[in-house]
Amino acid sequence: MTELSAFPVTERWPAKDPSIIQLYSYPTPNGVKVSIALEEMELAYEPHLVTLSDTDVKSEAFLSLNPNNKIPAIIDPNGPDGPVGIFESGAILLYLAEKTGKFLGTTASDKAHVTQWLMFQMGGLGPMLGQLGYFTKFAGAEIEDPRPRTRFKDEAIRLLAVVDKQLDGRDWIVGDYSIADMAIAPWINALEFYGTKDLLGYHDLKNVPAYVDRFFARPAAAKGRGIPDPS
Repeated sequence: MTELSAFPVTERWPAKDPSIIQLYSYPTPNGVKVSIALEEMELAYEPHLVTLSDTDVKSEAFLSLNPNNKIPAIIDPNGPDGPVGIFESGAILLYLAEKTGKFLGTTASDKAHVTQWLMFQMGGLGPMLGQLGYFTKFAGAEIEDPRPRTRFKDEAIRLLAVVDKQLDGRDWIVGDYSIADMAIAPWINALEFYGTKDLLGYHDLKNVPAYVDRFFARPAAAKGRGIPDPS
């Protein structure tokens, strides 16, 4: 039996099968990137629901795995040098792609191009769309000063245009389906939850709507988007 006692997070969220990957997550865009990747890569894993409340993400147990108190995080009991814990969704995607040899391209150039689009999501698309959501749906919507909303709206429009142009003549972001798509599509799909599609002219985009539909038509993406079950 694999021993995971070195990871205090397992005391609060016990592993039923410690021999497989342990996923600590919630079905947000960042969370489902990893559940979708695990499904696509056909890796055995055990999901644990970690809510976004301080009682979960700021608990000593979770902070022992991710000191940045954000989901998702994983423990791989079969890491390259023994059991390993990893946080940051982009880092997890890269780790899993390298572990399986899947969805990262076949050449060094492929890997560089996939990685650059993954970083585009991590550094730009995700943070900007998330901030737009805060200033349109959540507490930021109560702020009378229009400048924050305008700032993030304009930047979201610009970033969606970048994605739309990149998809011209392509089914996927770069080359074959990759972890870049697993990172980007869930964040664009979040516009439905935020109620900002009309604000951003989403339906006027040439390629993006069909791309998101195509992504979630994949069985692994359709399944992974609801893992862990938040109910």
